[in-house]
Amino acid sequence: MLWPGLAVTAVAIAVSMAISGRFPAVSALTVAVVVGIVAGNVPGFPASARPGIAWSTNKLLRVGVVLLGLQLSVTQVLGLGAGTVVAVLLIVALTFVGTLLIGRLMGVPRGLSMLVATGFSICGASAVAAMESVVERDDEDVATSVAMVTVFGTISMLALPAVAVGYGLSGDEIGRVAGGSVHEVAQVVAAASPAGAAAVAVAVVIKLSRVVLLAPMVIAVSVVERRHSAADSGKRPPIMPLFVLGFLVAVAVRSGGVLPEAVLDGAKQLTTLLLTGALFALGFGVRIKALLRNGAKAFALGACSTILVTGLGFATMLTLA
Repeated sequence: MLWPGLAVTAVAIAVSMAISGRFPAVSALTVAVVVGIVAGNVPGFPASARPGIAWSTNKLLRVGVVLLGLQLSVTQVLGLGAGTVVAVLLIVALTFVGTLLIGRLMGVPRGLSMLVATGFSICGASAVAAMESVVERDDEDVATSVAMVTVFGTISMLALPAVAVGYGLSGDEIGRVAGGSVHEVAQVVAAASPAGAAAVAVAVVIKLSRVVLLAPMVIAVSVVERRHSAADSGKRPPIMPLFVLGFLVAVAVRSGGVLPEAVLDGAKQLTTLLLTGALFALGFGVRIKALLRNGAKAFALGACSTILVTGLGFATMLTLA
């Protein structure tokens, strides 16, 4: 029986959206993970709700990632210019690989390093949610990764405008650096806002150009995971998960310009709701004691990854864009 858990998930979505609405810099996805962890660790939580919540974990996630593709247009990305596109590619690739290497040196579990690398290089909690389905990890790794996105994305959001003004950057340059280095879309908007509406527009388009790379990143990791699984005689994930194919189809549909703006706006809202529900369900399966095990190492990895992506953002966006 799924309906008790689905009802709990619906309430959690409403609560998360309300909190995010009150504090716009905090993503509803992040709030949902926290709400899920709290609910999952309440003694005596009704067992009847667990099947529905477990169902929400994968089903809502996959549909949400597919719909995320409707926010992305290839035309917008190409309109940034060759220099900016190269800068985005370098930021994502070097942040991802660099974070994995740093995680290995620190002794951070591979699954956690992979999720942090994905979230920090691409699009925060949404990227973590997409990657968790193809990489071997613990539930606590997902929650920890989203927590690091929140903490260090907020720090970047607050520090970047001050640093940019100190360097005498123009509004356009501030928007480019924010879009290239800050983790969540909401945090990108907040970071670029002091520089004006034009800076926000540039920042969001650059941020979404990083999101476009989510699909090839997931596919590449899935191929590597298949090789590991084959060597360990374990279950092999698909080369291209169906939801990733759906994501690419959605990007193609958006790029074709066949959908009216009202439909795209509705899809954007629905995407947030679905991913919020999925991350609540993921958080629900986390146990706080296990979450705290990797806390110090994860924090250090998040700090190093943030320094890396921010440095790359400044270096590439101010020289190549």
